[in-house]
Amino acid sequence: MDNPSGSGGRKQHGSSGSEKSEALRVWMLGDFKVSVGPSIVEKSAWHLRKATALVKLLSLAPHHRLHRERATELLWPGHAKKAASNNLRQTLHAARRVLDPTGGSRYLVGEDDSLVMCPEGNLWVDVDAFEEAALTARRSKSTAAYRAALDLYAGELLPEDRYEEWVEGRREELRQLHLTLLIELAAFYEERDEYEPAIETLQKAMTAAPTHEQAHLGLMRLHALSGRPDRALSQYERLYNALSRGLGTQPGAETRGLRAEIAAGRFKPTPSAATPQRQVLPDMSKHNLPAPRTSFVGREREMVEATRMLAMTRLLTLTGPGGCGKTRLALEASRDLVENYPDGVWFVQLAPLSEGTLVTTSASHDAPCARAAGPPIARHPPKRAARRRDAPHLGQLRTPDRRYRATCACPIGLLSALAGTRHQPRAFGRDGRAKLARTLPLHARRATVSDGGRTRSLRVSTTIR
Repeated sequence: MDNPSGSGGRKQHGSSGSEKSEALRVWMLGDFKVSVGPSIVEKSAWHLRKATALVKLLSLAPHHRLHRERATELLWPGHAKKAASNNLRQTLHAARRVLDPTGGSRYLVGEDDSLVMCPEGNLWVDVDAFEEAALTARRSKSTAAYRAALDLYAGELLPEDRYEEWVEGRREELRQLHLTLLIELAAFYEERDEYEPAIETLQKAMTAAPTHEQAHLGLMRLHALSGRPDRALSQYERLYNALSRGLGTQPGAETRGLRAEIAAGRFKPTPSAATPQRQVLPDMSKHNLPAPRTSFVGREREMVEATRMLAMTRLLTLTGPGGCGKTRLALEASRDLVENYPDGVWFVQLAPLSEGTLVTTSASHDAPCARAAGPPIARHPPKRAARRRDAPHLGQLRTPDRRYRATCACPIGLLSALAGTRHQPRAFGRDGRAKLARTLPLHARRATVSDGGRTRSLRVSTTIR
């Protein structure tokens, strides 16, 4: 049962005796939510609305740092300086009580004249993750990277604070970034003659912004390229009505010109439009994933969830009954994300091993990043991996149930060996190392490896959706 008085109104998903600060996560896209370690902070715990606003402000502030005077100006505009300062002091105390009822100011810290959220770095904010994923996608020009970034945008920023001035600018920036990613992803699909996913992507952009002329223009062109001029002309009519009713304007010259070409029959689909597309495989120098022997059908929801979780965590475990498709799902998700990792994606096959003690050695042999840390991984201190500081990679371990415990220990050694680099988990247990859940049965139906809040478990069911 929940104990709001003893846990600050948190919903417990696990237990932790850590004396150090646990990972703090803040979601603001679509809906505001906060978790501290494995515990979700319930909305009823926020007794002061301004305490919630202070956490939101710090989550959006550059480097999550805000001057006290700036905070009072934003939260209590027009108030006298002394009164606003007193209000801030009470609000800060209330927010600390919600996030950390026993530890005081571990998450909201005062430094000189500023307030800092999580100075130890154990902080994840969905806005930061979305912007970082968007930057990665635009650099890699990978459709998988674009999809992973778009999955992080769960909705507009803080819709419950629609009329707060300190939210409006960032909300619009993020909305425009989301639309830009959709338009660019559709363009990449169009370049590859993948018209259907391009149309689906632009329809999402049009739903988010009904008067976005570039989205309508792209849909007109794609329908025409697909041999459906009637749909292209209907799309123009929808744009015309949306602009005239919503903005009192008309489509631009480029859009009108395209409409005229389609109506006159001068716009012809390219010959490649009907040509079956050959599957494009990632660069073999950046992965050792086995080539797929059959097509991958279904599992759209699980694929989206896996890529989303990988953007939120350093260690992801796929669990489920034997034969339900965990390995194939992991391979397909990894293949989609090869371009996201400069050091590549590496598959470690553990089924042939006869002894659990060989798990770490096998992982060291197959993963280049692990080899850089020095063999065997678990025996070397964190500083041995410092040379790989600027090259993140994705590793995948596949194991049968009989070597589950040994496999669980392997990522712990790997994460420990990579501490101090971009591969390290952001939160640790009391001993400074990643920790393993202690209550897992050998044949657990749903098993989760935990590194202090930076890992996730994805259950794979036998149902193909």
